[in-house]
Amino acid sequence: MSDDLARPLSKPHEAWFENTWWWRIKVRLQWSGWLQYIPNLTAAVLMLLLAGIGGLIGVWSWLLVGLPLCLAALLFANLIFDIATVRFGLHPEEALPKPLPDLDAFDLMRARVSCRSFQNRDLSDEHREMLKELAHTYSRQENCIGSHPIRLEYLAAPLTVWPVVRANEFLVAVAERDYHEEAVMDIGRCLQKVVIEATRMGLGTCWIGPGADPSSIAKHMGTRFDPARDHVICVCAIGYASWYKPLLLRVAARSHKLRKALGELFYTDLDCSESMDPKAEVYAEFGRCFEACRWSPSSFNAQTTRAVTVIEEGRLVRMDFCVATKSRYYAIVALGIWLANWEYGCDTLGIGGNMTTISTLDDQRPDLPRYVISWQRDT
Repeated sequence: MSDDLARPLSKPHEAWFENTWWWRIKVRLQWSGWLQYIPNLTAAVLMLLLAGIGGLIGVWSWLLVGLPLCLAALLFANLIFDIATVRFGLHPEEALPKPLPDLDAFDLMRARVSCRSFQNRDLSDEHREMLKELAHTYSRQENCIGSHPIRLEYLAAPLTVWPVVRANEFLVAVAERDYHEEAVMDIGRCLQKVVIEATRMGLGTCWIGPGADPSSIAKHMGTRFDPARDHVICVCAIGYASWYKPLLLRVAARSHKLRKALGELFYTDLDCSESMDPKAEVYAEFGRCFEACRWSPSSFNAQTTRAVTVIEEGRLVRMDFCVATKSRYYAIVALGIWLANWEYGCDTLGIGGNMTTISTLDDQRPDLPRYVISWQRDT
């Protein structure tokens, strides 16, 4: 996640600092596509200043002068390379990423990472039609948990997004203007299923929340978006992954490897105080389902979902899913993504089940983590 889903797109929240001059400069750089190069430039300038200070105080050593100068030179060289190859596209044509038809479900979910830089080419007609069909199928009412409709609209347009580079094709996730928690959860659940299949096709994907300009989305959607009726929850950039990306995005991409331990996500009691032992025999039949949830994308890798195992007669019969924050949007979307990965894993292993809400659990839970929904195993 930038799987960046911190708030709904159609109704941005304005904080005090958003009216300051420095914030306006940041936004201008962000939407113009230059912000991702600033950290590299800043680090290079700081290295030059450090070398200058070392020279002024007469410390002519490699540590205070030579090393900063070398680092500054490397950073400037990398900055020029990034601007030339990424910003202006001056690089050889890249090969299309290969599809992953032979990966099992768990390796496929693990293989998916946020794609922050896309090749400067459109999806093939075949991939585009497959993508549209998947979006239409998964978002149909009979495939959703809630009763309120959602839409996954395909949009080919130069949306103003950050920090993703050269994204020109998107799925725009739209729910009703009035807030319905199950609809937001369905957005995460249904769109994640499309993302998994897109990964199998060899496509790169990136979930984007406030990293997309709402006015840009409304403009390009035209009559497909009615601000009085519709609410854009998030967008997902889709295309062919590029090797060329700014240094900042290369560093940020490493953050997907930072994940909480299973014991911090799965519990055995109602108040989430007793951690689950993933090596216990009772969980063995579920294989890598727990890991599939652990590697689910979430905004800023916050991992706000928690799950409680319910054991009866020596077998896992139910999973109660909760959220660890009061967020009505990004945490609920992340929960939907968990549900998609859990269902995908269970279906692969031939373990049947369905989603259900157990109203009596609401009164038994503490304020946080808050109970939302359960997966009930088929008898």
